[in-house]
Amino acid sequence: MSENDYFKLRRTYEEIEIGETASWSRKITEEDIKAFAVLIGDKHPIHLDAEYAKGTMFGGRIAHGMYTASFFTPLIASRLSGIDGIYVSQEIKFIGPVRIGDVITAHAIVTEKDEKKHRITFSTTVTNQRGELIIDGKGVVAMKPGSGE
Repeated sequence: MSENDYFKLRRTYEEIEIGETASWSRKITEEDIKAFAVLIGDKHPIHLDAEYAKGTMFGGRIAHGMYTASFFTPLIASRLSGIDGIYVSQEIKFIGPVRIGDVITAHAIVTEKDEKKHRITFSTTVTNQRGELIIDGKGVVAMKPGSGE
């Protein structure tokens, strides 16, 4: 399945199975961090100023946590639930920093299905190229009314 096909994927609630997984990886670049800072207006120097960032607890620049967390969206909202699922919540616990040059991988696993509400719960994590946990969390998708009926 090509990348574009994921965004056309239609699935019913009944087709989604507990234990299904998806993952997506990307190398974090200087351009990513600058573009995200401009896009959301978060120009904190921990992200943009190397000299300032040296004096912080991280010892250098880091990517925005919400940029990293946004990697769950294509996995949950498009790939696992398909386009008939609507992302309704995401719990996030930031464990470690992401630096320029890191290759991060977002993972999502279907862990629960709520038959009454047609909601799907996912375990969500982000790891770096060393396998270190960066983010831990849980996401929930509401399926389109009438999905699978």
